[in-house]
Amino acid sequence: MARTTSAGNKTTQQLETTIAGDGLAPVKPGRPRRFANYASALKFLDSKINVERVRPKNVEPEVFKLSRMQAILAAMGDPHHSPRWIVHIAGSKGKGSIVEMLAACLGPQGCGYTVGVFTSPHLIDVRERIRIGNDWIDEQDFVSTLGHVAAAAAVIEDDYGPATYFELLTAMAMRYYAERAVDVAVFEVGLGGRLDATNVIRPTVSAIGAIQLEHETILGSTLEAIAREKAGVMKPGVVTIAFDQDKQVLDTFETVAQETTAELRLLGRDVDFSSRFESTPELGPHTRVCLSSSRTSFEHLPVPLKGAHQSLNCGLVLAILDELRAHGLESPERQVALGLERTLNAGRLEQVWDEPRILIDGAHTPESVEATIKAIGAHMRFDSMVVVFGCAADKNVDEMLQRAAIGADKLILTRTSDNPRAVKAEDLGRRLESLPSIGPRMAQVIPDVREAVNTAVRAVGRDDLVLVTGSFYLAGEVKKLLQEAKNKRAAQQIEAKD
Repeated sequence: MARTTSAGNKTTQQLETTIAGDGLAPVKPGRPRRFANYASALKFLDSKINVERVRPKNVEPEVFKLSRMQAILAAMGDPHHSPRWIVHIAGSKGKGSIVEMLAACLGPQGCGYTVGVFTSPHLIDVRERIRIGNDWIDEQDFVSTLGHVAAAAAVIEDDYGPATYFELLTAMAMRYYAERAVDVAVFEVGLGGRLDATNVIRPTVSAIGAIQLEHETILGSTLEAIAREKAGVMKPGVVTIAFDQDKQVLDTFETVAQETTAELRLLGRDVDFSSRFESTPELGPHTRVCLSSSRTSFEHLPVPLKGAHQSLNCGLVLAILDELRAHGLESPERQVALGLERTLNAGRLEQVWDEPRILIDGAHTPESVEATIKAIGAHMRFDSMVVVFGCAADKNVDEMLQRAAIGADKLILTRTSDNPRAVKAEDLGRRLESLPSIGPRMAQVIPDVREAVNTAVRAVGRDDLVLVTGSFYLAGEVKKLLQEAKNKRAAQQIEAKD
């Protein structure tokens, strides 16, 4: 029997499957909470439950509660209904790439729309998560928006429980985009889909990328279970676009689509799509994609992100644009192509240092680590590669280690300094030694991230590569360290000239 709450006569189960704003009476929040400055706002936010930094076994079921998110938004007048077009992106891997390519196509350098972009996690600064185009929310707006959201969360806390870190940020994005009157809002799912805080929106179109085993303690231990959670973003009458993958996954998508009366479309089956890999003097090795329908003809567009796997992600983007056209959004082929060229690649085979070349990539599943290694081999020339690796404890650690070790000439095992979920570097070393199929492998255990990167740099020559991967948080920590090093070097050069 479903539990009842004090929110009228609706059950918690009913509330968690209702589109936000349907049946929830608005509650007038008190005055916005006042924060002295940006630092105090961050301190307040960091005091909240943050699932991204908690071991899965310690996550209480009450953390995932759509009714709380709906109530917060109702107290603010349901700002998430404001944008004319809303896109929802789910998946185990690749959803961030899909979001970035779509935002680039739609934004000022592409089709000319004002685009709200909500992503997670962040690499360096939490403000990265709430953007309009490529511009982060500024500190003043961050403080003001959090004040309004905190006030709404306080009003409903007795009935629904305390808001989490991710819920507050999601509500902030929704309010901020409403205030700025964005044309399009693109939301990346945080965790899962069905009970993710972003799943209160009523999207114009949804898309689901690759499904892989991840967050098994929370989402389930099988591909079917995880696919069902991800497919929770499907809504009645709304088109959801996906691509061909494991049969168990697709069967689950079909079942959920029937249950929710959503329309499921697959690339290559319901939408004409093709891709090919080539190399040209202008672009070097790259993939081109084509997609056509009665409304659309995208011909031989270069995929802006490296790796064969990105062709399917790019295909989803073009299919999303095709569906948005049916809802009145204009996306001329030339403007789409211009925007696509300008896609951000933060944390996705991003080169963050030039001499030696240091790449960061947020790959965090065995399949994505393998795809990253293959993409480097296909797109870059180098003599040898040192991989700096660290990952979270709730991942498939052994398989990730195996894929990373196979692609590396030397492996340096480390641990993100500020994430309790990260595996200790010493444990990674022991697990690597226990993998019989790898054989002899040059590896070092260096717990300190800064020292790990410095060791990698000392181990490579001019024509070599350093790859940092296994965790978005590790990639972010290294990017921050190198950014500080660049700033210090620039300051020294200015001082020397003076």
